Amino acid sequence: SQAIPLVVQILGGWVSDSLGRLRSIAIGSVAGNLTYAGFILAPTWQWVLSGMFFSAVTRSLIGPSFNAFIAEQSAEHTRARVFGITDTLFMVIAVVGPPLGGYLVDHHGFRIMLAVAWLFYLFATLIRVSMARVAARGHEANPQRLTFGNLRSNLGAMLGLLLSGGVITWVLITDGVRDIAFSLSYNLMPVYLEQIGNMTYQQIGWLGSVFGVSMMLVTIPAGWMADRKGERLGIVFGFTLEFIAMFTFMQVNGFWGYALVWALFGLGAGMMSPAYNSLISKAVPEKLRGTAFGLFGTSLGLVSLPAPALGAQMWERYSPRLPFYVTGFAALFSAIPAWFKFKLPKNGETQEAKIVSATNGDAGENAEFVEVSKQR
Repeated sequence: SQAIPLVVQILGGWVSDSLGRLRSIAIGSVAGNLTYAGFILAPTWQWVLSGMFFSAVTRSLIGPSFNAFIAEQSAEHTRARVFGITDTLFMVIAVVGPPLGGYLVDHHGFRIMLAVAWLFYLFATLIRVSMARVAARGHEANPQRLTFGNLRSNLGAMLGLLLSGGVITWVLITDGVRDIAFSLSYNLMPVYLEQIGNMTYQQIGWLGSVFGVSMMLVTIPAGWMADRKGERLGIVFGFTLEFIAMFTFMQVNGFWGYALVWALFGLGAGMMSPAYNSLISKAVPEKLRGTAFGLFGTSLGLVSLPAPALGAQMWERYSPRLPFYVTGFAALFSAIPAWFKFKLPKNGETQEAKIVSATNGDAGENAEFVEVSKQR
């Protein structure tokens, strides 16, 4: 279940690189409407699976395409700020949406709540389709064909970039270590809060709101800092805050103590999100951005697959706190390569222009692409 989202996201990124950003977003939005139809009209749980399928298609097409579109519509010197603004807008919805959905469920039931959500989503789909129609007459007028050869060329160039030893290689390593570490403890957090922290379900739910508000408050300043001082500074700050939050988690008690921890988590995520997105968009050529965001936008499923079971073994055999300490140290250690390796040349746009041609599928061009990537 963890490997499938990774594969689907990468394929969605490839579709975005081939067909165009807005066209892929529009296709994903249409699939999103089928998701709501599957949920609302499902007579049995088997029919709900159809909604889950279209939901995966929607995420795989919209997520990578949206980030790549933001990167291509923003100047390099303001890119992190633009990512920070979009993150803030999303977090506003994440804070407002759950209480509104809860109110509708309490007073009218799940189907009415889903129907209202569908209306909002349908309106968004109409806007996205109209934008795609305009783009189809402009910069997305000549999409590439979705062929196996095109996919092989795209994935081959991306693999070369990942193995080149440059920035993207280290992003993959730190992202993988962080993903494995948080998979050790993430599923155990609610158990710890309930059994050891004596928290109610409602209090645990409020912690999610604390996280969202904290992240929302810092994403725009974090984007500004990344544009002015470099992406690695915000990423290192984020890793450090996660380390502090995880060790504080083991020391506090009561709702306000845990609220402080979740606020630190939110600040850490807010510091890293615009910086990571900006860094990835600058470290890969434009024709590979969709694939890159698809790769890094979801968990590294096969790598982190055993981590939850390993975390449970640590909990039972040694101490309930051990998985959280391991996660905290992993975040701290990830800050070291982030500081020393997450560097881009000042003329990053010029170098990127030199390596865009590597995605065309020629083996010699791919070799040149990897060589330039190593210089990064």
